[in-house]
Amino acid sequence: MDLQRTIKKEVGLEGIGLHTGERVRMRLFPASPDSGINFIRTDLPNAPAIKANIANVMEPSRRLRRTSLGCDGAEVHTIEHLMSALCGLMIDNLKVEIDGPEVPGMDGSALPFVELIRKAGIEEQQAPKKSFQVKDPIWLEENETVLAVLPASEFRISYMLSYDHPLLKSQYVSVVITPETFETQIAPTRTFCLEKEAEELRKQGLGKGANWENTLVVGKDGVIKNKLRFDDEFARHKVSDLLGDLYLLGMPIKGHIIAVKSGHSLNLRLLQKIRQQQERMRAGAIESKGPGIVGTPLDVNDIKKILPHRYPFLLVDKVIELEDDKRAVGIKNVTVNEFFFPGHFPNRPIMPGVLIMEALAQVAGIMMLNKRENLGKYAFFMSMDKVKFRKAVVPGDQLVLEAEVMKLRSKTVQVKALATVDGKVVAEGELMFALVGGEEAAE
Repeated sequence: MDLQRTIKKEVGLEGIGLHTGERVRMRLFPASPDSGINFIRTDLPNAPAIKANIANVMEPSRRLRRTSLGCDGAEVHTIEHLMSALCGLMIDNLKVEIDGPEVPGMDGSALPFVELIRKAGIEEQQAPKKSFQVKDPIWLEENETVLAVLPASEFRISYMLSYDHPLLKSQYVSVVITPETFETQIAPTRTFCLEKEAEELRKQGLGKGANWENTLVVGKDGVIKNKLRFDDEFARHKVSDLLGDLYLLGMPIKGHIIAVKSGHSLNLRLLQKIRQQQERMRAGAIESKGPGIVGTPLDVNDIKKILPHRYPFLLVDKVIELEDDKRAVGIKNVTVNEFFFPGHFPNRPIMPGVLIMEALAQVAGIMMLNKRENLGKYAFFMSMDKVKFRKAVVPGDQLVLEAEVMKLRSKTVQVKALATVDGKVVAEGELMFALVGGEEAAE
């Protein structure tokens, strides 16, 4: 099972922003599991935080030729090369302190950020890595640009670049993204522009920090005052930008991205489409392909085929996400007619905390016992650890019950369990189970 990753120690660098021309200092810090990537503007009052996710992406037409984030009046620009490095090296959680409006441009590539992260060291965290498995094809087209994503078991990007320029015609690159391929084939590639564009960009107030070293300027006779690192460096750099933009989903993707001449604007539109598919999957509109009962949501009749529990101790109404050996999400609608309310604080009905944990355990049991090789087995509790109850659950609440695998062995499973109501945590803990065959359970 893949685990989340952060860096081992604080590191930093400073440099000039490619567009603003401002000198900025940036420091990277380890961050806790499930916290994501967060930018902290230390130069602004109260040091506001801007989470690197799709909700904070600024409209590309407002901040041309770059990807920018904004939240509550605070902004941070040209994040794509840093985000590309974090995606390529599979860093899930990081705090980025920056004392200016733009990430340093450095040499115009993601490589300086890769080197900085390598200097800090990478550390696995005791939390399962989340990823998004593309289930249905998505297709976008805008003028002569095309961007599509197809279901696949790995993360691959295939990019076709074609401009009306002798050096920029028909470059094609296709690569499966791993830390090794990213570091050697994608990270060293640098940002570029045409010589005829440069002056116009300057007039628009862009490229104030650009120079011959950090930007490949392409003239009619070739790259001016610089040399290519790859024959197809321009197409490879477009892959780098695409990686950085898509990592604003907040998790890595499993799918095949096919791009023709796409840039930041179309990249971010694809990101929105992927997010919409992710939300539909959470609502149970797209089928799961597990080897046991196929298709989500699972209703109560499906659940009864997997679990031995029956009324009044079947505490899961529906399963809306199911990924074998990784994750499951169930729903429990708490009604005033529950069997436990008459005897548990009858004048102020509250669902017993132990039954919330039991409901979480049942969701975990569905995830484990839905596999064909486990059908007919039982999941017995071995231990509960780090259990906390945060908020009372009352009639009318809808419990969202999430279980994610932490450790998986042939006969034991440890899961991280989380129960929420309206997005607020009501209970959590770590649960350990033993998988026991029918004959063993009868002894």
